[in-house]
Amino acid sequence: MQTWIGGEGIFLLAGKLFGESWRTAGEFGGYPWTQWLSFLLFWLIEMAIIARGMEALRRFENWAAPFVIVGALALLVWITVKAGGLGPLLDQPSRLGWGGGFWKVFFPALMGMIGFWSTLSLNIPDFTRFGGSQRAQIRGQALGLPTTMTLFAFLSVLVTSGSEAVYGAPVWDPIQLAATMENPVGILFALLTVLVATLSVNIAANVVSPAYDLANLLPRFVTFRTGALITGVVGIVILPWRLISDPHVYIFTWLGVVGGLLGTVGGVLIADYWALRRTRLRLAELYRPGGAYWYAAGWNWRAVTALLVGGVLAVGGSYSTVDADGAKQGPFPADGLIPVLKPLADYGWAVGLTAAAVVYVGLSGVFGRGSGEAGEG
Repeated sequence: MQTWIGGEGIFLLAGKLFGESWRTAGEFGGYPWTQWLSFLLFWLIEMAIIARGMEALRRFENWAAPFVIVGALALLVWITVKAGGLGPLLDQPSRLGWGGGFWKVFFPALMGMIGFWSTLSLNIPDFTRFGGSQRAQIRGQALGLPTTMTLFAFLSVLVTSGSEAVYGAPVWDPIQLAATMENPVGILFALLTVLVATLSVNIAANVVSPAYDLANLLPRFVTFRTGALITGVVGIVILPWRLISDPHVYIFTWLGVVGGLLGTVGGVLIADYWALRRTRLRLAELYRPGGAYWYAAGWNWRAVTALLVGGVLAVGGSYSTVDADGAKQGPFPADGLIPVLKPLADYGWAVGLTAAAVVYVGLSGVFGRGSGEAGEG
């Protein structure tokens, strides 16, 4: 989906350069063939960067991060000037207020955003293992993630509010907002910023982890680069243009389900490492078949059971909303897959994490932790 967004940026950028004929080219599959070409080009750029390895990615991220921050601040300055000052950006009223209508939207959206970032919460060791010390990786995360995410959330709200003040309707998509600019230099800079931002986030968050997973799953046949290529192909096969076309499907279905399932994984990991083992592990045994953590033929049935229970509770109630005309928005039944679990669906990530952790600790307390109980350190 991020690659489709990046391709859209190239499509609009090229449209500003090549004129109306680029944007109105013959359609294929519901989109101009030039947009498909832009999508493919962005995909190839991503694959070219990741194919050069983690060191090339580190160098790219080092200059991309400050560039994107500068670009976002420049976008805020532009919309502020266009709106006539900060006042119009700050006085846009809430359409939902603080009543029941707000909370019905807030919690599913919150769970969707947590689900969006829960990938990095699980695969952050793919990056922190390159840190020089434990203090270095803690400092990097503490300074880098909360500060930048808070800043970008603040900038996003202000810029979107400013777009409503200027255009009469909120434009939340930065690509679409950049396309409204009249100055060619400003347009190019804004769209370049969006492209760099999408590249840096997408590769780090969505390509590195599965590439390592595939390489570790079949190390004799799959390298890190091959794993990245397989990931890129899978990213096309899931038809991202269809997933992102409807916000109901994207936020409430896709992110809700994925976030709920990833929450169960996080719950088991947290319970095992922090609650039961108190951060003490026999490191070498983690990599030995038949070793202390081999459990039952390589399977920890307590963890698998906790994943299943947490997963069912987290996503079993997934449902599709119904619009004013009675049309269902999404692939699930309006009453939920398992109707009795529907009230839990809006809190999928939190439900999955909590349920999996509780079940895993409970099973471990009753049946023991299995392998690796003694001598950990």
